[in-house]
Amino acid sequence: GLVNRVVPQLIQAIRSTDSRFSSIERLGAGSYYEHVKISEPNEFDIMLVMPVARLQLDESDDTGAYYYLTFKRNPKEKYLFTFLDEEKKLSAFKMLQALRETVKREVKNIKDVEVTVKRKKAGSPAITLQIKNPPAEISVDIILTLEVQQSWPPSTQDGLKIEQWLGRKVRGKFRNNSLYLVAKPNKREKVLRGNTWRLSFSHIEKDMMNNHGSSKTCCESDGPKCCRKGCLKLLKYLLEQLKMKHTKELEKICSYHVKTAFFHSCVMWPNDTDWHMGDLDHCFQKYLRYFLDCLQKSQLPHFFIPQYNLLTLEDKASSDFLSKQINYEWNNGFPIFQE
Repeated sequence: GLVNRVVPQLIQAIRSTDSRFSSIERLGAGSYYEHVKISEPNEFDIMLVMPVARLQLDESDDTGAYYYLTFKRNPKEKYLFTFLDEEKKLSAFKMLQALRETVKREVKNIKDVEVTVKRKKAGSPAITLQIKNPPAEISVDIILTLEVQQSWPPSTQDGLKIEQWLGRKVRGKFRNNSLYLVAKPNKREKVLRGNTWRLSFSHIEKDMMNNHGSSKTCCESDGPKCCRKGCLKLLKYLLEQLKMKHTKELEKICSYHVKTAFFHSCVMWPNDTDWHMGDLDHCFQKYLRYFLDCLQKSQLPHFFIPQYNLLTLEDKASSDFLSKQINYEWNNGFPIFQE
């Protein structure tokens, strides 16, 4: 309720005070909106989506996930020209900076709730708001997102292998969605200019989470229940607890790794009968075994961009450490769940 009071007010203010952002719309993303939030609802991801007609995408590295964006001839969005860099690329850095300044100015005008903007984290695409909600705080990540009306780039061609699980028609429907890009600097960029954008599929991930059955009635009020989300929540919780204990060692691992492994598991075991509610422990172990296998091989392909490996060898120390911790938990009956 608090978030819903603050965010629309903020969006309204941004639209009216900076004409370049007058077209932004809000889109809820992340675990809260996928109904897989495990602890208190104290973290929210809100995408601020800006429609753009057409852009030219140039890969900025070999992952197939990061792009430089330039306008095609005679774009409608002339108001975005102030965000171009010297090479006429649309600079994520410049746009984020402008949005951040506006947000910082406008939160001061929000009455009856104390809202502050957290210090910028290097490499993070988010502008983070802290909302005082005694005795705790709520953090809201605002993520600047471009919605481009054009087909997905070639790197996504062999991704989203959901034909056996959700069906060919659903895959086609998903791929007809607009392209979403978030302002995210690419660490591998030769010269760090902060003008790269990363593909985002959180709108589709949310859809898959909320309609996850191979039968259309799975987990609906009168339909059969499965344990897919239960398994995901368990592994997210396990990772969250381990990250709290070993923050430094596990800083390279995030819940997106767990979620990606989950989608791959749904594809490997596509039927609702593979995820019987009564088989939660068996299903969880199957999914966990697959995740451990990914950690061990340092190989976890992005679900939508198969050439993009989310667990590269430079993160191997983190992967190995997590592997050890999970095996210890497993062999001892998961003491961390009892704590």
